[in-house]
Amino acid sequence: MNKQEKVTSVRKQSQQYAYTSIQMHEAIGRKAGMSGTDHKYLGFLLQRGPMTAGELSVLTGLTTGAVTGLIDRFETQGLVKRQADKTDRRKVVIVPETEKIKALIMPLYTDFQTGTDALLASFSADELDVLYRYFSEALLLMNAKIASVNLK
Repeated sequence: MNKQEKVTSVRKQSQQYAYTSIQMHEAIGRKAGMSGTDHKYLGFLLQRGPMTAGELSVLTGLTTGAVTGLIDRFETQGLVKRQADKTDRRKVVIVPETEKIKALIMPLYTDFQTGTDALLASFSADELDVLYRYFSEALLLMNAKIASVNLK
């Protein structure tokens, strides 16, 4: 296989990884009683912690109306609570119920996380550097695409 064929093969494998990731997260979301995208947006709240609906809108790329519906669904499930901002009572902060979220989601991920850790541990340090570089630079490309689409 020449280099261009290898590039094409790796790109196609990367696309398949992305598609399969969507399928996996949709399945996990359904098992947790929500959509796959809601489940991933819940991950933003876990990673970033409390934030306003506007901040969540910017982070997710959703409209403020869609974010309101998202927060309503999470609140109904007891996964977040709305709290008045301590410095500006006009603002509402969305606070994730971290322990409830982890109790719901983590049992659905443990085997996958363990398998992923084992797979990564099977690579050499140099191979891990290559993987890290790929993902870092791919994220830059994706974020640039997101920015260019949002500007149009």
